Amino acid sequence: MTEDDGEREAAESATGTVRVWLVERDYDDRNLVTLVYATPDGERYQRHERSAHLLSSQGVTAATDADPADLESVDDEERRERYAEEVDRVRERHDPGDTL
Repeated sequence: MTEDDGEREAAESATGTVRVWLVERDYDDRNLVTLVYATPDGERYQRHERSAHLLSSQGVTAATDADPADLESVDDEERRERYAEEVDRVRERHDPGDTL
């Protein structure tokens, strides 16, 4: 068991949620922002689409807690590694509640 596995198990068992970290933010021509949050191991993710207007008033946090049932698996190994690396980078620079 890795340290991340232990953190994930502790978070899931204590609160019923999983801490996920912002790994992608994309804008489209419909004024929508797609946010992707991933687990520290990069194996699971959650995608949100929000209006740019809504995000300008609410902000985007470095991390959020998600219901494990709402997470999708990352099947592509390259993307999984990229997500894990980005989680590490965000965790080193930001607290979970920091607005990015």
